[in-house]
Amino acid sequence: MTTVVIVDDHSIFRSGLRASLDSSVEVLGEAADVDSAIDAVTELKPEVVLLDVHLPGGQGGGGAEVIRRSLPHLSGTTFLALSVSDSAEDVVGVIRAGARGYITKGSSADDVNTAIATVAGGDAVFSPRLAGFVLDAFGAAAGEQAATDDELDRLSAREREVMRLIARGYSYKEVATELFISIKTVETHVSAVLRKLQLSSRHELTAWALERRLL
Repeated sequence: MTTVVIVDDHSIFRSGLRASLDSSVEVLGEAADVDSAIDAVTELKPEVVLLDVHLPGGQGGGGAEVIRRSLPHLSGTTFLALSVSDSAEDVVGVIRAGARGYITKGSSADDVNTAIATVAGGDAVFSPRLAGFVLDAFGAAAGEQAATDDELDRLSAREREVMRLIARGYSYKEVATELFISIKTVETHVSAVLRKLQLSSRHELTAWALERRLL
């Protein structure tokens, strides 16, 4: 069972979305604006937040603001943007904020349920029509790839393994199990990775890895 919170300012859409979710998904709550979304997400701590990009309230930052303000209080919650918009500004904004996926509201019920399972499992997901754009928006040009290679060269082979798993949403315990090392060793590697890449959180690490197509 995957727990979710639905965030959208249209009650009819929230109701329709709730009715479209299959039996493997449990809706813990709903919210219609930035502030109530932050309250609901941080209190209920769902596995996945289905998040509209354009929301009233807060400081005008919409879905991206919800992600930025909620993440420091969460562990194990993944954000999936679900929006009518497929503009570059919207997609880039929420992905940089920390969303693991972005699908359009034209997606079928099956697509939405599959996307929830995908991001809950630690992978990124995008609507087919957005996939090419996302690769273009976050892809690296030749010079950027060289810079990425230089950054990766700072990491040991083991740190790279840990980096990719953490960026995909694995917990420290899951990384330890996957790599047959202790949780303490995972913590040490993560600290080293963040320090060497000059990042401050695992969510920044995910955005960093997405931009460089490392996931």
